[in-house]
Amino acid sequence: MKTAQTIQEAREFCRAHRVRNARIGLVPTMGALHEGHLALVRAARSKADVVVVSIFVNPTQFGPNEDFAKYPRSFERDCELLEREDVDILFAPSADEMYPTENATWVEVQRLSERLCGKSRPGHFRGVATVVSKLFHIIEPDVAFFGQKDAAQVAIIRRMVRDLNLPVEIEVCPIVRETDGLAMSSRNAYLNPEERKSALVLYRSLQRTRTMFDAGERRSEKLIAAAKEEFTGEPRARLDYLEIVDPDTLESQSMIRQRALVAVAAFVGTTRLIDNILLGT
Repeated sequence: MKTAQTIQEAREFCRAHRVRNARIGLVPTMGALHEGHLALVRAARSKADVVVVSIFVNPTQFGPNEDFAKYPRSFERDCELLEREDVDILFAPSADEMYPTENATWVEVQRLSERLCGKSRPGHFRGVATVVSKLFHIIEPDVAFFGQKDAAQVAIIRRMVRDLNLPVEIEVCPIVRETDGLAMSSRNAYLNPEERKSALVLYRSLQRTRTMFDAGERRSEKLIAAAKEEFTGEPRARLDYLEIVDPDTLESQSMIRQRALVAVAAFVGTTRLIDNILLGT
């Protein structure tokens, strides 16, 4: 596995393969890799000739009081995991490489960026869209792989790709869960044993909506109220939002007529976690 720390190195590597008509797959990450990330890498390996993984903890998607400084970083271990998955190149730039001067140009998907996590994390999705567009321009992938856990991010990136006519396919892979249902996340490392148990309330709340949906309930108000009841018995968990929205536009749905995304975010202790399920698929 080659490691590139500069944009020029990464570009040269990918373009050398492109002239040979190789299909390039990109898996963007912030490191602290877990099985969810590795599932994306395996999907890329199955659908691309050249697999590129990026590790970059993007400062522009963190707010002033968020966890950028303490975000988990395990670069050596990440490299070992990617070597085992037969990744072709790891792009691991510094912040100075990606943002050599104060940023004056941003990519922002209006309206979608203000929904779900965008409400409680202003500017977050602007940072996400900007760095992903940078990665797309640097790597020029044919296909890029993202996880369903970040459903709002997926909707925003898909809209960005459509609106800007970017020549990249977006592949979305299912959420990878622990055996007890907790969605895998780099931030799970912050949880102490008691908080780890309490974190299961996110998954329980989603499962409750699925059970009611399967029994015929289609009113979002009823589904949300039932899901929120799960949080009443978990004092360590503080709900940020629980919404039922269109998975493409992220607009609230009062009645589920076709597909719907049930999305939840909550603080468990001081750790903010997200999860979601799709209904009607």
